[in-house]
Amino acid sequence: MSKAFTDEETAEAPAIVPPRAPLPAGVPNYVTARGLAQLRGELAALDAEGVAAERIADEKTRARAHAALAERRAALAARLASAELVTPPAAPTDVVRFGATVTVAGPGGRRRFRLVGVDEADGRAAIAFVAPLARALLGRRVGDTVRFRSPRGEEELEIAAIDYGEG
Repeated sequence: MSKAFTDEETAEAPAIVPPRAPLPAGVPNYVTARGLAQLRGELAALDAEGVAAERIADEKTRARAHAALAERRAALAARLASAELVTPPAAPTDVVRFGATVTVAGPGGRRRFRLVGVDEADGRAAIAFVAPLARALLGRRVGDTVRFRSPRGEEELEIAAIDYGEG
């Protein structure tokens, strides 16, 4: 039999585990209470996947599943270990800080963004505190105008409202 048809040649490539969103070097891993709960929920889900992987009959497939889960779990455990919970201010504040939901007004109308940790960001309504828009908003007040560079080019927005509720 030709070597082309042996088991060695048909072995599957190792599972590709997508990396977690990067946290810039030296930047604390700030998380909101919601973000911390999501990370813990993700860890519980990975543990459940590990239990389910035990039922995979094929030994090679089971080993690949366990390897991928172990890699994902290690990255998640490291992120959880470095998490720094940031609680919202006790009193209402008029300054944009981590965890705030900020309403901005610009040429495209009004939009709302919540400044969150890297793992909680979705790139739409929840933006990572290290994102250019978040960096432009941090420390600003209602009525301030911020300028930042986005994929669409230079943008200018006015801060219309700041809220620290769970919205």
